[in-house]
Amino acid sequence: MRVLRVGEAGAERPAVLDASGELLDASGVLDDIDHRSLADGGLDCLARAVAGGTLPPLGLPADGVRIGAPVARPGKVVCIGLNYRDHAEETGAAIPGEPVVFMKDPWTVSGPYDEVLVPRDSVKTDYEVELAVVIGRTARYLDDDADALALACVAGYAVSHDVSERAFQLERGGQWDKGKSCETFNPLGPWLVTPDEVPDPQKLALRLSVNGVERQHGTTADMVFPVAEIVRYLSRFMVLHPGDVINTGTPAGVALGRPEPRPYLRPGDIVECGIDGLGMMRHSFRQA
Repeated sequence: MRVLRVGEAGAERPAVLDASGELLDASGVLDDIDHRSLADGGLDCLARAVAGGTLPPLGLPADGVRIGAPVARPGKVVCIGLNYRDHAEETGAAIPGEPVVFMKDPWTVSGPYDEVLVPRDSVKTDYEVELAVVIGRTARYLDDDADALALACVAGYAVSHDVSERAFQLERGGQWDKGKSCETFNPLGPWLVTPDEVPDPQKLALRLSVNGVERQHGTTADMVFPVAEIVRYLSRFMVLHPGDVINTGTPAGVALGRPEPRPYLRPGDIVECGIDGLGMMRHSFRQA
């Protein structure tokens, strides 16, 4: 099931994109796609409504309507750094022995086609396509062998663009969060795809292009720590709540890992990124 939120920013309504490409109105089942509806089993109710054919057409074209982030304001966005071997190698970092964890301001989350703002004083704004995991059930202190239980805590998957300002991240006191948390720095979407349509999250191809030139092309099979391990590991350090988002890392090809002059993003650039089965995002960059 492909679930999304459509409408102007701050006034989105839940919808389902059916197999024919038609938008179905889910507002009679869910008020929104957020921590409350996910915790209350809202996606299960929605799946039953879809199977029963009871959702009416939304009455809006699938093309031309604004699509918001598929989850309304996550409680937290947790990120895993250096989680692809080729990305760690291109940046000169060692392959981590445990997941590298940092946080991203939840207010960075924006729609899949919204503009992204290049921060003031930015000189090294970078791109990173990532698989996003959306939590659907509370996860805390999962056992070391609880991979199946960890995956059962996943509500669905989406495409994430973990935009980064490398100078802020690496040259301004060593705090990664400040290079990751600039406004609009986490486009998310276009859909929340439920796990029944993603039987193996470790067999997904990711790609990203800038101004039509491919920069990243990888596969989740190359993750150092797979999705189940990430969820289980994080649950030992923090409680994961329904609606939380986990960005699981990026493959090689980022500007930081390329030879000088490194192709960092500038106002006017167009980035397209996507993951097999999860859709594509496209957004332009402009000066903040």
